Amino acid sequence: MRRIFCIGFQRVMKLYLEATLKVVSALAVDHTGSRVLSGSYDYSVRMYDFQGMNSRLQSFRQLEPFEGHQVRNLSWSPSADRFLCVSGSAQAKIYDRDGLTLGEFVKGDMYIRDLKNTKGHISGLTCGEWHPQAKETILTSSEDGSLRIWDVNDFKSQKQVIKPKLARPGRVPVTTCTWDREGKRIAGGIGDGSIQIWSLKPGWGSRPDVFVEKGHSEDITCLKFSSDGQILLSRSFDCSLKVWDLRQMKEALKVFENLPNNYAQTNIAFSPDEHLFLTGTSFERESKTGGVLCFYNRAKLELVSRVGISPTFSVVRCAWHPKLNQIFATAGDKSQGGTHVLYDPTLSERGALVCVASAPRKKSLDDFEVQPVIHNPHALPLFRDQPSRKRQREKTLKDPLKSHKPELPMTGPGFGGRVGVSKGSLLTQYLLKQGGMIKETWMEEDPREAILKFADAAEKDPKYIAPAYAQTQPDPVFAKSDSEDEEK
Repeated sequence: MRRIFCIGFQRVMKLYLEATLKVVSALAVDHTGSRVLSGSYDYSVRMYDFQGMNSRLQSFRQLEPFEGHQVRNLSWSPSADRFLCVSGSAQAKIYDRDGLTLGEFVKGDMYIRDLKNTKGHISGLTCGEWHPQAKETILTSSEDGSLRIWDVNDFKSQKQVIKPKLARPGRVPVTTCTWDREGKRIAGGIGDGSIQIWSLKPGWGSRPDVFVEKGHSEDITCLKFSSDGQILLSRSFDCSLKVWDLRQMKEALKVFENLPNNYAQTNIAFSPDEHLFLTGTSFERESKTGGVLCFYNRAKLELVSRVGISPTFSVVRCAWHPKLNQIFATAGDKSQGGTHVLYDPTLSERGALVCVASAPRKKSLDDFEVQPVIHNPHALPLFRDQPSRKRQREKTLKDPLKSHKPELPMTGPGFGGRVGVSKGSLLTQYLLKQGGMIKETWMEEDPREAILKFADAAEKDPKYIAPAYAQTQPDPVFAKSDSEDEEK
């Protein structure tokens, strides 16, 4: 199987599955190699069947687990009859092989502070995997800072809640999680950069058996156990890949740097014989390098080869299927994405080879169908129902031209060439005011003087209130104006 890459990729061919609207962030291939799942940031999951596809490589079903939530991980059950879908929602979903929903796990109460007392996750999920051997057990991690083990037969309760060890009390997200090959150990990547491993044994709790405080300087995007349980691989946002010896976890055996990573779902994969491991890199505008697959030798801990996948897209997920001997790599950016399949025409089996050999069926004369022409008689003007005379009269009355209705007087300042009433209802008043012939002086008068100029006339000939109090009303004494005081 390694011979494919030792000959410089001269015989490797590539297929491109159906394009998506955004980057493909999740990938899962069942153990038989017949069905492929891909999840994208466009909130959809696409299902492919190599046995039923032709060279057009179109999916046979498209799902949307949670509206408005990105798909972050997909995982097949050991028997490949069901699969787990993990999205940005707090609830994971289980589907059957044909894409029918079997159920979703319960959501916890966000107002309960102790995460062990909640029935489920309270924040968005980050990762999830099916148990490698037990068909009824899955593992999920979340932004709420916990890992949880679930029983697929009971969607309303969880089997175990794991709270990572933290330097300070609080909630730090768990960015990724994984099982080992036998399902006896769990590894989790914590938001503070630490790597923690728990052994599943009688009486075990949340205290980790292995704790690496500063595994990475930034969030960890993937952890991967080797099948023999000797090494652990870790990938992070700090653009590095580290190889750890599980027997001595104080320091990493090897650190591979300068591996750009811009996506929280960037993973690591082993070759079928585990002599090689591979990971993808993200596109960088500054260096103008596209997404590539980097292959490393496990024994020598050195770079073997770099394979370009796309000059403008980032490579996020990768998988090397043991039975098909084919490599799957997902790529994309904010506007487009897709899944690439690398295969060798002589060394690979089934999978992509079945689709390449199955060309689309050609159209024959028997496929011709006459498109019937449908005539709707009531759509023709001759057969249309004429409106009633009452409606026609009402419509005519509303039209000022047809009804010859006189124009109503304006009630505002006027518009459309018509003079309003705010500046005088008559044309002569409007022209006099505009020409300055009628001058309004009230804006320039003193209010006190304007009132007092009628005082003598009111005293001699009172009309309203004053006659009733003529005999008892005292003489008013007015204050002198300030102007008179100043003159004196």
